[in-house]
Amino acid sequence: MFFFRRKGSKLQQILGLLVLTACAIIILKVYTTRDCELADLRTDAKRQNSAVCRDRLYTQLHLSPTDGTNCFRILRGDIEALQQAALQRLEVVHKHQPITEGFYINQTQDCNSYMASRRFMPVALSLEEEAFPIAYSMVIHKNIEMFERLLRSLYAPQNIYCVHVDAKAPTPFLQAVQAIANCFPNVFVASKLENVIYASWSRVQADLNCMEDLLKSPVPWRYLINTCGTDFPIKTNGEMVRALRVLNGRNSLESERTSEYKKKRWQLQQKVENSNIVQTGMAKAPPPISIPMFSGSAYIVASREFVRAVFEEPVARKLAEWEQDTYSPDEHLWATLNRMPELPGSIPHNDKYELTDINALARLVKWQHLAGDVTKGAPYPPCTGVYQRGVCIYGAGDLHWMLQHHHLLANKFDPSVDNTAIQCLEEYLRHKSLYEETLAQVLGGQRQLGPPMTKDFAPPFLEYWPSWKQ
Repeated sequence: MFFFRRKGSKLQQILGLLVLTACAIIILKVYTTRDCELADLRTDAKRQNSAVCRDRLYTQLHLSPTDGTNCFRILRGDIEALQQAALQRLEVVHKHQPITEGFYINQTQDCNSYMASRRFMPVALSLEEEAFPIAYSMVIHKNIEMFERLLRSLYAPQNIYCVHVDAKAPTPFLQAVQAIANCFPNVFVASKLENVIYASWSRVQADLNCMEDLLKSPVPWRYLINTCGTDFPIKTNGEMVRALRVLNGRNSLESERTSEYKKKRWQLQQKVENSNIVQTGMAKAPPPISIPMFSGSAYIVASREFVRAVFEEPVARKLAEWEQDTYSPDEHLWATLNRMPELPGSIPHNDKYELTDINALARLVKWQHLAGDVTKGAPYPPCTGVYQRGVCIYGAGDLHWMLQHHHLLANKFDPSVDNTAIQCLEEYLRHKSLYEETLAQVLGGQRQLGPPMTKDFAPPFLEYWPSWKQ
């Protein structure tokens, strides 16, 4: 500006500042009022239009903690930040107050307002994601807030979600789940609900009910991922799609040779008695298959073709029927089916194809009896949260370790144990979804998560619900 080429009068300096201020206001006005088309989010993020629109979308949809928690430092494993978060959890003022069923029943009276205020992602963020819908089976029985947070973290409008609510869950819980589901065209409650009993066939049947409903859906989903109410994703939808593409039709789930101890789970007959599963003492007939039995877990990543074959392939149906009076059939049914040559996407039952939970995509779990000093051979460090039945309920201190793994989801989480862990994952995943940075990029700079704008700058943006500007 010519005003500053040489030292001038105070009036000239004031006029110069006024001109600069006016230019800044004009630029800001253009930034905050230009229309954002859907295509703007699907172009190279380095292009100006895409960057502007992603910033504005993030401002509307970010999921940052409201208590001042610095998730950036926690995700980096900063000791001081983790200690501060741990101290906050002990203070009454920071105790997490769970949201009740009544809140959701009331808020969902206006679905557009609910979806916008609760910050669900309204659009597919890439053509690749839109062309690769994922199906979810979600088996839950309590904690309505955790269900909503899980659904929101996984939600994309091109996907399809079946929610199985335990038949013995309280009526208000079922009503709240149904109210939430009714607000989305791609979320529904399973057509048949099971009375789920721990370690019994009913846990498998709950997933099968959702699988059957999902196969009837018009959504052309490619892979199925089953979840429970204590799961949380550690990958964005875009990252999941890319990982599933690499599988190229294969399934990914834990499947290992069965130990002598675990063989008793299917060698002896079980029955349900007073809402518990107990041994009858009677030996079962050998499994009706030509390959060995394998052990795994309830968590699977399975192709659509595999899921269909579970219902249609005779050998799969025979094994499923035989499994119904075993102990914890979900921990050997899927693992065995995925080694059968008749099932699409399966792997050979040769020992070369052993797949542990730490190597499969399905779920990242910390078992208490395996945790320890990694420098001395332990597969992972101890839990920073608490252990429940030998499984870690994650704390904030587990996040830095967790996000370096390839798994799609992790288990277990509980906001009453450590809400910060969930909050920081929510913020991280929402940021990463929109900015597509690698973990190293997110953690490589001294900054907060979020768009490249000052904290107080929150430009007004169009309402994404009920419709995006086409």
